[in-house]
Amino acid sequence: MYKVGFIGSGNMASAMMGGMIAGGFAPGKIIAADPSLDALRAVKDKLSVKTTANNRRAARQSRLIFLTVKPQYYNQTIAEIRDIICVDCDKILITVAPGWTLARVQDELGKPAKIIRTMPNTPALVGEGMTAYCPNDLLTPEEIEEISGLLAGFGQARQLPEHLFDAFTALCGSSPAFVFMMIEAMADAAVLEGFPRALAYSLASQAVLGSAKMVRDLELHPGILKDMVCSPGGSTIEGVRSLEESGLRAAFIKALAAAAQKAKSI
Repeated sequence: MYKVGFIGSGNMASAMMGGMIAGGFAPGKIIAADPSLDALRAVKDKLSVKTTANNRRAARQSRLIFLTVKPQYYNQTIAEIRDIICVDCDKILITVAPGWTLARVQDELGKPAKIIRTMPNTPALVGEGMTAYCPNDLLTPEEIEEISGLLAGFGQARQLPEHLFDAFTALCGSSPAFVFMMIEAMADAAVLEGFPRALAYSLASQAVLGSAKMVRDLELHPGILKDMVCSPGGSTIEGVRSLEESGLRAAFIKALAAAAQKAKSI
């Protein structure tokens, strides 16, 4: 019997498993399922978890079942394992998909079950994930605490009301892609000024990491921290002027709003 099963072994599942293991969770307590033998080989070679091509085997042999297939495959995957999931069998179904509400999953199962909706992000792979979770009413406080601890093993975990999940998907699920684009653009600018590309990526990523830690750890408004860097008549305020002229804030707001809207429609 495995403690944790993953049905779907793609990038997000790999990030979550890798984060759990890096946080001290034993690989031998995890089983990963996927129809792709290449995907299974990749997670087995990288993480040393048990693997199977049979979704039902992973569900049957696990107590905590992470459903990490793409949202468009949720219907058929739930149909495949619904007879294994029940309130009395001590199994908890943990969903990882935008658009799939607790009620929608419950309807698809066709019977009461312990379900917890989660939304992690890929920085889980390096132990800096941000995961939202929302349990249904059938989970006990002890079960919620257990899963929260598991999710916190690869970053931070916050319980949120379900109506905030679409916005959270944009804010924390999609935003790493936007930050990666920003780092790439910063490095391009450095290359333009003569930096070797590898060094430019290293320096730009450290600058972003340090800035994020200042916001988180100092608990100061981002605007105050920005003002601390902007000397009168200096180079930074000139760069800020250029970013404002290019509509940086509006571009980020529109991007996150678009991602949230898409999450609602999936």
